[in-house]
Amino acid sequence: MTPKPLAPIFETELPGVERCARGKVRDVYAAGDYLVIVATDRLSAFDYVLPTPIPDKGRVLTALTLFWLEQLQDIVPNHFVSAEVDDYPREFHPYRDQLEARSMLVRRAKMIEVECVARGYISGSGWKDYRRDGSICGIALPAGLQESDALPKPIFTPASKAQSGHDENISFETVAQQISLPLALRLHDLTLAIYQRAAQYAETRGIVIADTKFEFGFVGDQLVLADEVLTPDSSRFWPRAGYQPGGPQPSFDKQYVRDYLESIHWDKRPPAPALPPDVMERTSEKYREAYRVLTGKSL
Repeated sequence: MTPKPLAPIFETELPGVERCARGKVRDVYAAGDYLVIVATDRLSAFDYVLPTPIPDKGRVLTALTLFWLEQLQDIVPNHFVSAEVDDYPREFHPYRDQLEARSMLVRRAKMIEVECVARGYISGSGWKDYRRDGSICGIALPAGLQESDALPKPIFTPASKAQSGHDENISFETVAQQISLPLALRLHDLTLAIYQRAAQYAETRGIVIADTKFEFGFVGDQLVLADEVLTPDSSRFWPRAGYQPGGPQPSFDKQYVRDYLESIHWDKRPPAPALPPDVMERTSEKYREAYRVLTGKSL
């Protein structure tokens, strides 16, 4: 029997609680020395938030992040404290219906302003870079690779947030100049270690993790893994069955929505179009399927 989805939440409303950030998907609230991060059901595509919430999306993002944090805690500590609303400060308790199953209490971290991207396959912006000059983020790659090919070995391809909101690929040398060489080397090694652990596990579940991005920060002097981890929003998950290099792959993410938006010839300018019910429902199922396949459990 398929569990009933949670009522979709596009925007959280917690009167009397300070909201200190609103991202494309997440609402972040102050909780003293901690934060409460709420994954809403908002979905962004082509850098715009669509007006249609995707049922259970926030629930999947939270549940998968918690799953991976447990799997990875022997490699790197993280900022997670609890996902039980009873453990949150008292002022959050009246809003249990908005918080349960889609939020987590975390330690405040001083975030490092670098997107730490690991790639095991060539796709997305990496494929565009490779076609232009045969490299990604200054890393030269063998000639003759096809789109979606496996790379000879996973690579660290950092990105920096541009003013436009797009992630821009940058070189390791640029990262080292920005945050120091020793810290850049730590991020390089941690990113690849986490990716390789996760990719090996996912292969046993029939999923290829083509690439993913991590964020790190400091809690005091301790370097921690923070924010979402190995979700369909931060990663490319491809079904191993039917994987065929030479073009784009089916994926457990919002590519279904991107394809729909391309099919209606949206000009990628506001206002973003609403999604029809069938696209909304199929996208929701894609997210739930990613959780189900990776964890062996239903939400």
